[in-house]
Amino acid sequence: MNKDRIISAFAQLGKIMNCLGQNHAISDFELGITPLEWENLNSLISRQVHHNGWFSEDMVRKAFCSLADMLEKEKLEAWAKNYKFNEKPLTIAVIMAGNIPLVGFHDFLCVLLSGNRILCKLSSEDELLLPALSNILIHLDSDFEGYISFSEGNISNFDAVIATGSTNSLDHFIQYFSKCPHLFRGSRTSLAVITGSESDEELVELGKDLFHYYGRGCRNVSHLLLPENYSLNKIFEAIVNYGEVVNNKKYGNNYDYYKSIHLMNLEKFLDNNFVLIKESQELFSPLAMIYYSFYSNENEAKDFITKHEGNIQCIVGSNFIPFGKAQAPALTDYADNIDTMAWLENL
Repeated sequence: MNKDRIISAFAQLGKIMNCLGQNHAISDFELGITPLEWENLNSLISRQVHHNGWFSEDMVRKAFCSLADMLEKEKLEAWAKNYKFNEKPLTIAVIMAGNIPLVGFHDFLCVLLSGNRILCKLSSEDELLLPALSNILIHLDSDFEGYISFSEGNISNFDAVIATGSTNSLDHFIQYFSKCPHLFRGSRTSLAVITGSESDEELVELGKDLFHYYGRGCRNVSHLLLPENYSLNKIFEAIVNYGEVVNNKKYGNNYDYYKSIHLMNLEKFLDNNFVLIKESQELFSPLAMIYYSFYSNENEAKDFITKHEGNIQCIVGSNFIPFGKAQAPALTDYADNIDTMAWLENL
């Protein structure tokens, strides 16, 4: 395969994913797939919640739209031209997390677009969507069949490994894969820096960074850094329309559990009936809870960021990623700020 063919196939896949994400109807073969293939994909999306209660239909469709945006042909071409294409393919094992739908898709794209073969080890939480999209790629260009494989058991016969998981998983990765070329990623989370000058619209957009995928992604904001004497009512008023998240059984269970624990321990917190907000210097907050802390000047805010920089995936704010865009990364927004394409290029 060559780079141009890979880009063309992914760009076409992006069009299909965009229509699926927006739940649009299509005409016969309009996007290069049959109506039956389209219907099977649509049905798979709607059934994900039965396989994984976190993968509600609207959240899966959000993921499809976000990924489709990065698969525009012009974006792929501009990105890929910065890296060498491997004419002698290696087999890259990719161990994927499953916290949000298709969280490993960017690695999948990187490996294939760098000219390599991919051996996927999927999380049991997200083991259906990527194989379905892989089948579409193979339908669009049959040569992908020799470049994409999935492993249900122990992985073997690979040249390098990319592995993403929890802190506990990271210890496992080090134990089993540290002797081969590797890129390991552990747990991270994200932060929002509030200055007090935000518009009402920006604070509403912040709700996306807090609640998309129920706050389970490393790019979801778990801590609010607020200026001294900032009124938390502004946050409560801005996020009120995201209250439906509590109707998700898994999210609701987390909300009830942490509320009960804090009440029993007589800990101070604020509650708006769908999320708990608590003052804390910790960066990682439990699901259904948001931590916040105050800063009195710019240097204090910078000190907080510096202290936690090894655990921060991204920062949202007026001088950072725009509000509402944390879960809409670009092709160059690499996890843990490690350029995956450059790493593959140097193997």
